[in-house]
Amino acid sequence: MKRINKIIAILLLGATVVGCKKSFLDRPSTTLISSANFYKTQADLRLATANLYGGAPWWQWQQPWLLLGDALPGTAFYTYNGDIMQLYSRTITSQNSVVLSGWTGLYNVIGQCNTVISAINQSTSGSLSPAIKNQAIAEARFIRAMAYYHLAVYWGAVPIVTDNSVLVSNALLNRNTVADVYKFITIDLTFAAQNLPLKDQAGRVTTWSAQGLLGKVYLTMSGWGSTNGMRNQALLDSAAKYAGNVCKNSGLALFASYYDLFKVQNNNNPEDLFSLEWAPGVGYGYGNVLETYYSPSALINFGASGGWETLQPTWDLYMMYSAKDTVRRKATIMRTGDHYPELDMADGGFTAGGNCMKKHIVGNNADNNSPTATVWSSPEDFAMLRLADVYLVYAEALLGNNTSTTNADALTYFNMVRKRAGVDPALILTADTIRRERRVELAFEGQYWIDLVRWSYYQPAAAVAFLNAQDANHDRQPFTYDPKTGIATRDTTAAPSATPATINSYTLQIPASELSTDPKLAAAPVPYY
Repeated sequence: MKRINKIIAILLLGATVVGCKKSFLDRPSTTLISSANFYKTQADLRLATANLYGGAPWWQWQQPWLLLGDALPGTAFYTYNGDIMQLYSRTITSQNSVVLSGWTGLYNVIGQCNTVISAINQSTSGSLSPAIKNQAIAEARFIRAMAYYHLAVYWGAVPIVTDNSVLVSNALLNRNTVADVYKFITIDLTFAAQNLPLKDQAGRVTTWSAQGLLGKVYLTMSGWGSTNGMRNQALLDSAAKYAGNVCKNSGLALFASYYDLFKVQNNNNPEDLFSLEWAPGVGYGYGNVLETYYSPSALINFGASGGWETLQPTWDLYMMYSAKDTVRRKATIMRTGDHYPELDMADGGFTAGGNCMKKHIVGNNADNNSPTATVWSSPEDFAMLRLADVYLVYAEALLGNNTSTTNADALTYFNMVRKRAGVDPALILTADTIRRERRVELAFEGQYWIDLVRWSYYQPAAAVAFLNAQDANHDRQPFTYDPKTGIATRDTTAAPSATPATINSYTLQIPASELSTDPKLAAAPVPYY
């Protein structure tokens, strides 16, 4: 993977537009999209914003999305990749390739969004209505907000850039304060919520996408800067307002089957509020590579290749599943002896020879009727924001600063998630209950570290102690499973111990290559507003 060592270079990539795929994601050539001859019709705007949903803009982020979200908190590990093991063991260096790819990937997305927003503002035909223009800008601002949200969660204070062109004359950037980064995100999302439609083509974001993410961002913000272990009630109220509106008024419902939710044929179902859209048949640097890297076998991969870095679940994650929680467990984790008839169907299905991640492992070309998919291009359009996530955000916002709650709305939407999974309803909610449910529901979807960071904002000592207890109890270790006896055994020697966590463990380092080209990134953050 080619490294991009300056934010200016990353953001100026926003001038490049790449082709991708199907329906609304059929993209024009790079030579067609230019200020002189494009952005003249509504169709042009739709094509330009479609480019922001997948392909090259998001390619560098997909693996960090999974690895940062699930290896950092001890959900998954892979022994033979040193950079993944740095995440797992909290020994991350400033040269870590996953961290660098995450940073550069998110700024690439931001650069693409800035380019589209600027072009619409400067070049759109006067015959187009403000509503049409604003809807297109709202799509770009939603996606930009999603990128900045992940930057804020993982790196804290980061540079806010809205105009790529200013970097030509001044490429040295200061970081902006965490509070201002979050404020910027909420402004983008508020605009998106006000200008996106109630419904759109499958895969396109709507006002419900923006309001769902707004609820999640306000919930995250509510703990930032706390000095007394309490969250800001006004921000909790805002989180409940937006998440609750999605829950009650969107008309959306959870997909009927948790297991089937992650199959290619169910891409862009109504539960997926924002998914990355990946095309089959594209080359390296443009497609979904999660199956290729993390599958347990080339037999169930596109192109009959890959399976290089099989992610193993930890004992800590495995023990979160109750005896009844078999549907979510099997959809998320392959356990030794598990049989999957939908994988390698031509040979009668696939039986797991060990424990590994199941999500994002969708089978081979024949299994998915996708002859053009390749080792670099799984057609799985994985979600970065699901309705179930918003249901649980709403429950947490209603819990707020209380030790526990029996609030009717909180229990209703929390238990909708559990009912689909076939597990017993909860009668009372606590912060720990919600975190555990989120971990099981959203495992291997890049969410758990975000949940722990949110906790660390207002109860730092407890969040740090949680990480250290994982290691002390060997909970972060993998496990073996004997299908004959049904006994799982924690392996206390398979993986290295983690470095003791501190509150600084919850903030990633800026990559060394970025600091060397922009020393101002090492200075104290400055206000944006």
